Amino acid sequence: MTLGDKVRYLREVEGTLRGFGRTMHQSEVARAVRVEQGSTITQAYLSQVENGKRKHLTDTTRMLLARFFKVHPGYLVNDPEGYHTELQSAVRTSEDRLDLWLIHGAERFAGDVEISNALLALARHPDSRRCFLLLSEICEEPGLADRLMDALMPPRAAPVVRMKEKRS
Repeated sequence: MTLGDKVRYLREVEGTLRGFGRTMHQSEVARAVRVEQGSTITQAYLSQVENGKRKHLTDTTRMLLARFFKVHPGYLVNDPEGYHTELQSAVRTSEDRLDLWLIHGAERFAGDVEISNALLALARHPDSRRCFLLLSEICEEPGLADRLMDALMPPRAAPVVRMKEKRS
C-alpha cells in the first residue's frame, strides 16, 4: 500500500470516527491538525502525498500526522515492494477487518445514535475482537446482560409534570 493510499484510508476512518458519516476532506484534516495539534499542514501538501507527487513525508510531518490519526509513525511510509498483508499476524488482519466492519455498521445505523456510538466504541478499542468474545459470554450467562444493563445504565426517570394550581 502506498503512503497516499494510507493517508486516504486514514481520512476515511477519521471522518467516520468523528461522526461525519463520510471521509474527511483534506482541507478539514488540515484545519483539524492546526486546531488540535497546533501545527500546520496544508491541503495542497496532503493532495501531493495522496496523488503520489510527494513520495515521502518529512520526519516532522510524519510525527504530526501520526499523532493526529493516532497511528504509529512507521505506518506512514510506502510499503516495501513485494509486501503483502498476509505477512501480518492472522489475528491482527482479522482485527483490522472487524474494526472496519464495525465502522461501516456505525454508518449504517447513524439514525440510531446509541447503536452507532456503541459500534464506534468497539472499533476504537485496542482489542475489539476480545470485546466481542466478552459480549458473547455475557449473552450466554442467563440474566447477566440484564443485571449489567441495570448496573451500568440505570433507567432514566420519567420527567415530572407539574400541574398548575387552580386559583379561586
